[in-house]
Amino acid sequence: MIRLSVLYPKTDGATFDHDYYRDSHVPLALAKWGLESADIDKGIDGPYEAAVHFTFESMEAMGAALGGEGTAEVQGDVPNYTTIAPVMQISEIV
Repeated sequence: MIRLSVLYPKTDGATFDHDYYRDSHVPLALAKWGLESADIDKGIDGPYEAAVHFTFESMEAMGAALGGEGTAEVQGDVPNYTTIAPVMQISEIV
């Protein structure tokens, strides 16, 4: 299993709409990438404002999902909820 984590570092002067992220952006990503669920974090203490964790069956499945047409729409939606440049991490779940 592969986890794609998208992390949003706390950034002075940046904006982040948690409601839009939870209610619109993450569901859009799930629909476009053919996933059923994701774990969303709203930062309380630490270096991140927010994070989301998507799980894929394999690197190939993740590559196919992210390489699909829908990813452009997902990326184009980012300005609707934040001005923070995200940091991505790909991990093997062990």
